[in-house]
Amino acid sequence: MASESAEVLVNDKKEIFGWAMYDWANSAFSTTVGTVFLGPFVASLARSAAEAAGTETVSFLGIPVAPDSFLPYCISFSVFMQVLFLPILGAIADYSHLRKAMMRLFATIGAVATILLFFVTGNLWWLGGVLYIVANLAFGAAIVFYNAYLPDIASEEERDRVSSYGWAMGYLGGGILLALNLAFFIFSEDLGVPTDLAVRINLASAGVWWLGFSYLTWARLRSRHAARTLPAGENYVSIGFKQLRKTFSEVKSFPETLKFLLAYFLYNDGIQTVIAVAATFAAAPIIQGGLEIEQTTLTAVILMIQFMAFFGALFWGKLATWIGAKQAIIVSLVIWAGVVIYAYGGLQGESRVTEFFILGAFIAIVLGGSQAISRSLFAQMIPNGKEAEFFSFYEISERGTSWIGPLVFGLANQIYGDLRIAILSLIFFFVMGLLLLPRVNVQKAIADAKSYKSE
Repeated sequence: MASESAEVLVNDKKEIFGWAMYDWANSAFSTTVGTVFLGPFVASLARSAAEAAGTETVSFLGIPVAPDSFLPYCISFSVFMQVLFLPILGAIADYSHLRKAMMRLFATIGAVATILLFFVTGNLWWLGGVLYIVANLAFGAAIVFYNAYLPDIASEEERDRVSSYGWAMGYLGGGILLALNLAFFIFSEDLGVPTDLAVRINLASAGVWWLGFSYLTWARLRSRHAARTLPAGENYVSIGFKQLRKTFSEVKSFPETLKFLLAYFLYNDGIQTVIAVAATFAAAPIIQGGLEIEQTTLTAVILMIQFMAFFGALFWGKLATWIGAKQAIIVSLVIWAGVVIYAYGGLQGESRVTEFFILGAFIAIVLGGSQAISRSLFAQMIPNGKEAEFFSFYEISERGTSWIGPLVFGLANQIYGDLRIAILSLIFFFVMGLLLLPRVNVQKAIADAKSYKSE
């Protein structure tokens, strides 16, 4: 209701729980679809289509594509689309006060597209990529509006804890569904379910989980303002572009916020790349600098990281209250740097599997914490009324630069022929974060945001 004030609603436990349950809901897409099942499944279907056609490639829109490259291309395209669309969607949401409605719309689109992955089979291999583009674009859009709610539902002193709680719920929810899906996949033939059908059921289950648990969020998350009527001759798209231009013209008023975003660009790219290449590094032959770890062990490590990250995110929320948010992030970056150094010099001999589990535990401890505290710290640096716009830039910094780290990793491996050197090259991102982040004047950033007066 328009008469409700943000002050009255702040730190409401039921609303915070509802907000966090969206992380629980949508993390199923990241884990079950993005991390484990969709990539290998689509690649296998595409390879079968290529073999049936007697070629080494498949044709998509008349373009020859290597089967194993099709989904990565779709991922890159979806990220590119997010870079283009998220800022304008954020501007529309901030102007219109339709943040909750837009979050619900895009969450529903993403979940339905995920459910439709059940129909990806045989010659419809290409549908997996198309639906993933739709689902991932919608996933990113909904996350912008979800993050933008953080300053509304939590006071400044509670944001680190609330943000960590949301991340923790995401790891727990995504981990539980992934564990159930992996168990179903392993025992599917014993249950009389063909492997391909089991994968399709698992993919669709992520959409059902996402949509179903989102209703807890819609029931408890409240709109802060009445929807704003449009001026004569305008529509939300034209207004959105005007809002975005206005924000770009004012961005020089927030130098410390921009400095933090630059630091986040770099160290988060390192984090995302470590996560993305860890399985490749672990499974590769020892002669190539890898660990030659079996798939079952990798699966166990993935699940361990999911569940330990739940506790890691909660702990980092506590750590931020003890030593401060910026200092907590700096501690996490030191640990991340230690992880890549140890991956380069350690993990040798028969003990490498045990050491890999231990290293995975360290990753789990800092994974959710570094991301959760970064989000809550950024939430204090953005002006009132511009939350969705600024969080669209934040989301772009998380996704739009995710090609730099893999590029550095790939070039280092290609030049030196050693995955350990490639892993070590990623220390650049954490060192740059450690150099830039201490130079961010958090108090000035907060003061600049509070002094902003929207028209």
